[in-house]
Amino acid sequence: MTDLAAYGSLFVAALLAATLIPAQSESVLTGLILAGGQPLVALVVVASLGNILGSVLNWLIGRGVERLRTRRWFPASEAQLQRAQRQYSRFGYWSLLLAWVPVIGDPLTLAAGIMREPLWRFLLLVSIGKIGRYAILAAGVAALS
Repeated sequence: MTDLAAYGSLFVAALLAATLIPAQSESVLTGLILAGGQPLVALVVVASLGNILGSVLNWLIGRGVERLRTRRWFPASEAQLQRAQRQYSRFGYWSLLLAWVPVIGDPLTLAAGIMREPLWRFLLLVSIGKIGRYAILAAGVAALS
């Protein structure tokens, strides 16, 4: 696999994994580490950038929810949106450190957009969690291989 294909597939997998679309970036990262063709740090950087960008897309969707929530095709009910807002308000912006956690991370980033979380704080907290997760995973796979 060429470097461009490796990095591109990792970036796309990480981006999709951070959106509401189900995808697995950890398995792609693990496979690329085990293949040994690219530097470990570069793989962590590419995976992190893709995953952070996917979270920013969720945040942007959350920012636009107010205009779209009354549309018939909108996938979330008013009750679901209110519940997400209450939970985000309860735990606050520190919960964004858990944006990497499967199942709960994607709705958290969407709720942050709905709640008008400032982009700078969103990026800081989401980046800490996501970079940390990929760095720990990469170090563990590299140590075991």
